[in-house]
Amino acid sequence: MSQFKTLLLTLAILYLTISLIQKPDIALMASTKGLNLWWTIVFPSLLPFFIIAELLFGLGVVHGIGVLSERIMKPLFNVPGSGGFVWVMGMASGYPAGAKWTRELRNSGQVTRIEAERLVAFTNASSPLFILSAVAVGFFGDPSLGLLLGAAHYGGCLFVGICMRFYGSHDQGSTYRATGFSLSKAFQSIHNARLKDGRPLGQLLGDAVVKSVQTLLLVGGFIILFSVLTGLLKESSLLVLLSHVMSFLTFPTDMHLPILTGLLELTTGIGEVTNTSTSLITQLAIASFMLGFHGFSIQAQIASILADTDIRFAPYFFARILHGIVAVFIITILYHNSSFAGSNTIHVSSFSQESHQSYVDFMAFFGPTVTLLALTAAFLLSLKKVKQP
Repeated sequence: MSQFKTLLLTLAILYLTISLIQKPDIALMASTKGLNLWWTIVFPSLLPFFIIAELLFGLGVVHGIGVLSERIMKPLFNVPGSGGFVWVMGMASGYPAGAKWTRELRNSGQVTRIEAERLVAFTNASSPLFILSAVAVGFFGDPSLGLLLGAAHYGGCLFVGICMRFYGSHDQGSTYRATGFSLSKAFQSIHNARLKDGRPLGQLLGDAVVKSVQTLLLVGGFIILFSVLTGLLKESSLLVLLSHVMSFLTFPTDMHLPILTGLLELTTGIGEVTNTSTSLITQLAIASFMLGFHGFSIQAQIASILADTDIRFAPYFFARILHGIVAVFIITILYHNSSFAGSNTIHVSSFSQESHQSYVDFMAFFGPTVTLLALTAAFLLSLKKVKQP
């Protein structure tokens, strides 16, 4: 089996290398597109969340949240209360934040391996900003569809989390248990954790910037790589073979390329799905599955973040399939009980169009500046740390 895996990986890399040599222009355009997405949107959008979360970890706030949310997280998801912080931050900032903070909890010993695998399965979600702005308004052209997509996506997250509570039932769980909801105990836990960490605020802030930038550089590399893979796939003979498989599975012909693209890279795939002539409910269902599945680009980011831990990737992967399927069921039910049923026409107000365009213009203007300043600050801080005896 291991030899077959080696052969498969070798052939895949050789195929990719040959494709890059044959079509360097396609690779250049695709990599530029991925770089622009990371430079203007992803980096400046995620950086504040990552820095704040790093500070909250260092100051011990996560320990206090664990005390307050233990009575919710334990019976609902079978994870310690500190998982509540990961759940909230993962949904607020989007993928792959949930994996990053789960990794931090595992490295600090606050969760067992099984608990970490449960957390990773349901705390990596799309941010509300992405669903409401980019998907609903930008791709579908109707902000009211954001409520349907959001309900299906986060409802799927909740369902997966509840299902995962039964995963690894033999696990004894972490040793920490909260005795009850207590603000005083939460504050004491924060204070003790801050003293144990021991870093002054200046060092804590510097470390937060450096670690956040390092993670986002990793994310950027995967975005560019899978942007190139998507571009090469559209021009390859492999696409014909995959299309035959899709036809056998009775998928509409004009959905073949969008679905294959979405399995690789989420954003591009949803954009292509909304440009097809299929019904609105079909587009919503496929987009919901893509949001739950994450795409191999995001999955690769999460696998890389977890690589130096004992957290296994397989539970997360199978949870993605479950999430996608559940999201399709939820949005189908919601759609047929909404005012959209029976109509494929989408009307978007000029205010919504202007709001979305204003956000895009704002990020295009200020995003690169924020990215450049953050990269410079991280470089200087890293250089200072290296020079210290």
